[in-house]
Amino acid sequence: MADILSNSKARRDYHILETFEAGIVLRGTEVKSLRAGLGQIRDAYAAVEQNEVWLHNAHIDEYEQGNRFNHKPTAPRKLLLHKSEIRKLHGLAAVKGNALVPLAFFWKNGKVKVQLGVGKGKAEFDKRDDIKQREADRELKRATMKSLKAREG
Repeated sequence: MADILSNSKARRDYHILETFEAGIVLRGTEVKSLRAGLGQIRDAYAAVEQNEVWLHNAHIDEYEQGNRFNHKPTAPRKLLLHKSEIRKLHGLAAVKGNALVPLAFFWKNGKVKVQLGVGKGKAEFDKRDDIKQREADRELKRATMKSLKAREG
C-alpha cells in the first residue's frame, strides 16, 4: 500500500479506535493531481450526512493543465462504503469526543482509496506521554545498536 497523501496530525491528535477502507468519488483532474502528489488532508474530516459519508476540507490542488474543467480544491467528496459500514460509522461518530479522520489516500487496483479512522481526541498530557515513549524507544534502540557494534568490533 503506497500512500499518496498521509495525515500526519491524525495519529498525534487522536487515539485511532478503528479503521475503514473507503472508495472516493473523484473527477479526472483530481486523480491527475493526486498522481502528482499534490494535495493535503491534514485538516480534513469526514461526516455522515443522510446515510452517506462525505469528506470535507481535503485539499487537492488544481491540475495545471485542467483549463476550465478544473475542480474546486476543497470541495466535499463522497466516500463509498457499504450500508452496514455507514451505519457502524454513524454510531461510532455519534459518541461524544469521537471524530472521523482520513489517515491516508492510497492506490489499490488502480483506484484511489481512503483509509478512514475513528479517532478519540487526545488530551495534551496524552500527547506528551507519546513523545516521552517515542524518546525512550529511540534511546533504547541507540543503546542496543551501540552494544551490537561493540561486540562486533
